[in-house]
Amino acid sequence: MIRIIENKDWVVGVLLISILVLIVVLQYLQRKRGLKSFFTEPYSESGNIFPTWLLISAVYVALLSTLVSAYVPVLPELVERSSVLGYSLNRFGYALLVISLFYLVRFFFTFFFYSSIGQDRRWGRLYFVTSKFYLALCLLLILAILANYYFPIERLGFLRALVLVSGGLFIFKVLFYSFNRNYILPKEWYYKILYICTLQFTPILALWKLLFL
Repeated sequence: MIRIIENKDWVVGVLLISILVLIVVLQYLQRKRGLKSFFTEPYSESGNIFPTWLLISAVYVALLSTLVSAYVPVLPELVERSSVLGYSLNRFGYALLVISLFYLVRFFFTFFFYSSIGQDRRWGRLYFVTSKFYLALCLLLILAILANYYFPIERLGFLRALVLVSGGLFIFKVLFYSFNRNYILPKEWYYKILYICTLQFTPILALWKLLFL
């Protein structure tokens, strides 16, 4: 029996580039702030909010795609048959494409939602807070990727743990957004429920179906 050793160099590449981008964010966009200073920085003293959010979001999407691609069971038949110049998507490429489109579409829907209810002022505060939340998730994802690809773990058990942790983080995220001192969610309670249900919970179910069902 011939045993093929899996090439994981691409994982190292993703991790190194992600860490480098995060360092650039903290050292240049955030004026050499440390992690503690970044997480505790008030909105009134912040700068480069949008580019910081954009880069952290890109790193988060890349890291999440790297972890999720290890558990994508099969590619859709349409994706397997499609190719451009002889190149077709593998599981990582598919996960990256789906997750990128997911967050891009949700970004525009969130913007239109805030604009339609006349609460544009909270929009800047929203991605200011999400930058901090997703940076923390990036650090957790780096640890999860190292454990998944480079440690002898029981994959099914690890997947179950990831699902449970993801559920806990989603609940924490909702509470964190709801009671954040920057008041990032709409003021009215019914708009808050609408935001959580239509722009947080429902899209996650759609993403799960695209990747795993």
